[in-house]
This record gives sequence, structure tokens and C-alpha cells, in this order.
Amino acid sequence: MELYLDSANLKEIEEGFKLGFLNGLTTTPTFMQKEGITDIDGTIVKLSKMVPVLQIEALGNSAEEVLAEAERQLALGLDPKKTVFKIPVSLEGVRACKLLRDKGYLVNVHLVYTLQQAYMAMHAGATYVCPLVGRLQDQGHDALALVEQCVNAVDLYDYDTKIMFSSVRHAEHVRNAINVGVHTITVPLKVMKQLTENNFTTLGTDQFIMDTRLMMVKVKEAIKGINPLVTENTSVTDAIIKMTEFGYGAVTVTKADGSIKGVFTDGSLRKLIGEKGRDILSKNLSDLEYREPITIDANVLLNDASVMFKKTNVDTIVVTDGGKPVGMLDIQDMKG
Repeated sequence: MELYLDSANLKEIEEGFKLGFLNGLTTTPTFMQKEGITDIDGTIVKLSKMVPVLQIEALGNSAEEVLAEAERQLALGLDPKKTVFKIPVSLEGVRACKLLRDKGYLVNVHLVYTLQQAYMAMHAGATYVCPLVGRLQDQGHDALALVEQCVNAVDLYDYDTKIMFSSVRHAEHVRNAINVGVHTITVPLKVMKQLTENNFTTLGTDQFIMDTRLMMVKVKEAIKGINPLVTENTSVTDAIIKMTEFGYGAVTVTKADGSIKGVFTDGSLRKLIGEKGRDILSKNLSDLEYREPITIDANVLLNDASVMFKKTNVDTIVVTDGGKPVGMLDIQDMKG
């Protein structure tokens, strides 16, 4: 199934065709008008150089006028092998289709709402026949049944025509198109971006990235270079200020000889205030009791840190190098 982008927005078109595998671009005068485009010919020429195949409107009140408009556009420098002329279905439209096809030009008969219209376009030799699914559904019609009937007609009568599924409103339409077996679909960029999205895929990918990180990254590479140290003679208030300065929820408390006494966290503060009240703010850190500090060597892998976090059930571990504190590792650092 060919995949076209449906747009006239230059930024969208540039972004979409970076994918490298889109078959072409469909656009309309309405799209161009909404984008504020006034130089239609200049825009068409520019787009023709950006995309593999360009489908553009060829309008006229008679078949001869449509043919003249198509040839006028080709004279701008368009490649007839890479340009598809879109013609609204009508009696003159299908006659124009035959005139253009006899000259070897590519034609998309569009604005198709019935099987009869599609049949006339197929029989006139249309390269593409384009039912508008979203618009038909807006009117309460069974658009998918129409598309399926068009596909069946191509197969049954061996027409050299591709059915293009258009007026795509959501990702479900793309699934519908695949199930029906259309030959081509044209999709807005916002819908195209949704086609590879799935919450379970995101969760699985994140898990793979996390597990790879655990096996490849060392602790010293994961810490933020933040090493908030205070001595045990520091007041609780100054320790809070230190945490605020570093934007971190903990400080490492050291003894006079530089060895680690423990870790003071914002969680510790809340607990102490709850137990002893505001008076705790006038105390020094030396007045507090600490459990044995949990440390990890800076040169081990994050996988070891992960095991330690699970084993100790703490949120923060002091990172040491040669016995000296060089930073702190928390749960968020594990994720990168």
C-alpha cells in the first residue's frame, strides 16, 4: 500500500519526507489557501522538487480546459512521470481523465462518493480513484463499504487503477485501509505520527534503555557532579540552606577527620519536626543520631547500585572514591 502525505504546510512536508519512505504528496487548493499561499505555481514547483510524486489539482469547466491546465502546469517544469493531476469526478471530469491518460499523463479522479462515480473513473483509465472516507462518515454513510466495493471492482474487472483512501481523520482509518486492501492511502502528518505509538511499546522501550544503562554506566557517570557536604557542627538550618543551594534533597554529613558520619535528608527533617517540633531547627547536626551511612564506590556499575537500593530501601546513597565522598546517587539518577 502506497503511503502519501496529505498537506500543504512546508514545515510538515519537510518533516514528513525526512522519513525517507513516503511515496508522494497530495495537496489541494483549500490546503494552500489555509496556509496563506498566494503563489500557487511557485509553490507547486517548489513541492515538486521536495517529493517523489506530487498530486495537484487540474481544474476546468470542460475536459479541454482541464487538459490545457494540466499542460500549463507541466510547462512550469514539472516531470509528467512524477506528477498526478487530480480531477473532481463529473462527466466532463472523466472525459478529461481519458484525454490526459491518452497523452500518458497520470490522473487521480477524486471527490468520489459512490461506486458508480468510481466505476466511471476506472473505466476512463484513472490512475487513482479517491473516495473521501472521513467526509462520507460525517454524513452518516458506510464509507468503508464503498472503499471495499471499489477495491473489489478493480480486482473483478482487472482495471489498472489504484484505490486511494483519503480524508483520513485518525489512526483507526489507516487500520481500516489496510484491512480493506486499498492500494494507496494519503494521511495528514498528525495522524502519521500516531501510527508507531503504543503505550506498551513505550514502556518496553523504556525498560530496555534502563536495563542497558544499568549494565553499561558506572555510578560516577550517573551522579550530577553535585556533592553537598556539611560538617557535623553545621546547624540544621544551615544544612537546609545547603540543600536549597544545591537543589538537592540531602547533604552528606562528615566528621572532623573527613569520614562520613551520615546523610541528612529533607525526609529526616520532616520526621524530626514531627517528633520534636520547631526547636530542632536550632540544633546542630552533631546533636542528631544517624544510622550507618550507605555508600557505594564510584567505579561500580549502576546495576550494583540498583541491587543496593532494593536491599536497603533508601532513596539516596553516598558515592565514594578512595573512601572520600564525591557525590550522592538517588533513584532518579538511575533513570538518567
